[in-house]
Amino acid sequence: MEILATLKQALGDWMWLLESALHVVIILALTWVLLRLSRKGLARLRTHMQQDLGDRERIKRLDTLERVFRYVAAVIITLVGGMLMLSAVGISIAPILATAGVLGIAIGFGAQSLVKDYFNGFFLLLENQVRQGDVVEVAGKGGLVEEMTLRYIRLRDYEGSVHYIPNGTIDNVTNRSRGFAFALLDIGVAYRENVDEVYAVMREVAAGMRTDPELGEKIVEDLEIAGVDNWADSAVVIRCRFKVMPLEQWTVRRAFLYRLKKAFDAAGIEIPYPHLTLYAGQDKDGSAPPLRLLQQAAVPAQDAP
Repeated sequence: MEILATLKQALGDWMWLLESALHVVIILALTWVLLRLSRKGLARLRTHMQQDLGDRERIKRLDTLERVFRYVAAVIITLVGGMLMLSAVGISIAPILATAGVLGIAIGFGAQSLVKDYFNGFFLLLENQVRQGDVVEVAGKGGLVEEMTLRYIRLRDYEGSVHYIPNGTIDNVTNRSRGFAFALLDIGVAYRENVDEVYAVMREVAAGMRTDPELGEKIVEDLEIAGVDNWADSAVVIRCRFKVMPLEQWTVRRAFLYRLKKAFDAAGIEIPYPHLTLYAGQDKDGSAPPLRLLQQAAVPAQDAP
């Protein structure tokens, strides 16, 4: 009888282990299925909401939100699956939850910067301030947003350096990718040049750019000349700007400067540079001594000592 009781107890223990293992396997399978479904569901939802494929701003925002929600869904599903597996093997999760609550309060005081990162990241997404693919300047760093999470923003600058910026350190955001941009230029010409003639050449170059098959689609409106902005030491500074598509201001600016240089050369318009006048001084009687540098420059090279 004792042997039968022992066998029965051992069989019961094995059955419990098998049942627990089966529950764990089922929970793991369901967790994997839910993770797959959440990814596919979010992707389909983004595709459904992305009605206008030509709206780049909408596409970037939906891509950013999809990545964040996919991360949040993965964390929640994994935590719930882990707690169910612990419960399946006979470990009570109530003390764990209570301990987690106490530890959460303690960690909250010690990790306020981490909590601030998540709160700031949530509001950055909610208010649509930054999206993946934008060119922004945050926390003194500027570049292309390659990744945005609730924790940080990853930027890549023009040199290729990657910057990880915690969301809690972001006080203000300068976004250069919204709606349109302005290619702002300050053009300097010599004081002796006719300003109206300079305006005409600038407008002619700008009109040629608008008819260009590559540049024309990047420029939204004709060149806007604000006028003479400054009388500098060596130049009259004329300020102008192009209204362009987002992120095209640098391309349009370089193209305009390149073409304007050629047009100024063809029209004989001087692009000034700093001039230096040498003064040798005078004697007390008012006569100025000869400048030795000029005399030496006039001597042929073969006669020079």
